[in-house]
Amino acid sequence: MVDEQLAARLEQVRADIADAARAAGRDAAELTTIVVTKFHPASLIRDLVALGVRDFGENRHQEAQAKAAELHDLDLRWHFVGQLQTKKARQVRRYADVIHSIDRDALVDALAEGDRVQCFVQLNLTDDPARGGVADAELEALVERVLAAPALDLLGVMAVAPLDEDPRRAFARVRAASERVRSLAPDAGAISAGMSHDFAEAIAEGATHLRIGSAITGNRPERL
Repeated sequence: MVDEQLAARLEQVRADIADAARAAGRDAAELTTIVVTKFHPASLIRDLVALGVRDFGENRHQEAQAKAAELHDLDLRWHFVGQLQTKKARQVRRYADVIHSIDRDALVDALAEGDRVQCFVQLNLTDDPARGGVADAELEALVERVLAAPALDLLGVMAVAPLDEDPRRAFARVRAASERVRSLAPDAGAISAGMSHDFAEAIAEGATHLRIGSAITGNRPERL
């Protein structure tokens, strides 16, 4: 039996997404909600599948790989949303349908050949290179490199709003970056932005893919 609290949280988030989309003059059906399940067991994912969820996000390769193998019998769409080590890139591609964190040339090169995979270019909205993401000034150059990679299908741009910045303002910058990406790749208009605490602001600024964890899954356990 599916946990009633889990079902209630999911229902509430879906309602909040619909409200935010309506307020922004958008159709909620055009938005993809990715449930981030880091540290949660595969059994929780099975419960979410029973509630109609198909898109799941993970940000640690070893954990994601194990869950994908354990749940191979389900029709799931796996999103890798964390920083990706170049040496792990080919392994991640074996199970991930979408990689949200392309942020440097070496990663593009590692994924350039082989089975095709959809991806986002991650934009760093801070001045801290350790945060992950390409610097704003280098966005176009990285996009062009992705477009030249035979195995990569660019969906758009991804970003995480800095904690010390108003999220609406941060996501407005992502929207502007998305327009720059579309000038190079007209079909790459997707925006991966917004998490449990700021998805309404992301929707207002054009986000198409929401990465929502604890608002749906509840607090994360210490480890699997």
